Amino acid sequence: MTTTGKTVLVTGANRGIGQALVEEALRRGARRVYAGTRGPLAHGDRRVTPLVLDVTDTAQIQAAVESVDSLDILVNNAGVALYDDLSDRAVLEQHLAVNLFGTYGVTQAFLPLLERSRGAIVNNVSMMAFAPLPFTPAYAVSKAAAFNLTQSLRALLARRGVRVHAVLTGPTDTDMTRGFDIPKASADSVARAIFDGVENGEEDIFPDPLSASLADSWRNGPAKAFERHYAALVTAAPIAS
Repeated sequence: MTTTGKTVLVTGANRGIGQALVEEALRRGARRVYAGTRGPLAHGDRRVTPLVLDVTDTAQIQAAVESVDSLDILVNNAGVALYDDLSDRAVLEQHLAVNLFGTYGVTQAFLPLLERSRGAIVNNVSMMAFAPLPFTPAYAVSKAAAFNLTQSLRALLARRGVRVHAVLTGPTDTDMTRGFDIPKASADSVARAIFDGVENGEEDIFPDPLSASLADSWRNGPAKAFERHYAALVTAAPIAS
């Protein structure tokens, strides 16, 4: 799938990777980019349509669906990451509400449009889906769940013509990583790599140097082999009439 002439929706589009994804979609010739944010957003390009979209708010999700006539690429980018030590259940629930159920809710709401266009879903997960950073364990738990959701949707939606991509992002120079003194990729470079991965048909996208170092071992490893095996069971099953 190319981005040129397509309609794209990016959640969490007000800053960081989300903002960079909006700009990259425009650079690649998207016909329309819906920028989902929790607050008002102004943009100078007439192809950008701001949407007030808190991914935990069912009413706002429904209102967004009613504002979008067609959709080719949905990028579930909105997320929350807080320091914690798993001692407070409310913090874990907050992460799950945004990073897991927010992704699920937005995907389900826009799925009819994506089926109509035979489009793509892009879930910005994290390398922490593989291994947690103990400073942000609730975030890691939610991203591991979101990755499993992505893999399940990939198998379930294949016969309906919708492709599902996971983005296994490593350290990126955004507000979320401000407290970490480590090498970080720029948000712009990550956005470019994400759209490259979608256009190249990569199921799992590793968009920065650190995550890319894991790409071959993941794609050729036993866990990915099991995913493919289980997905084949789904795609081979008869379609209920």
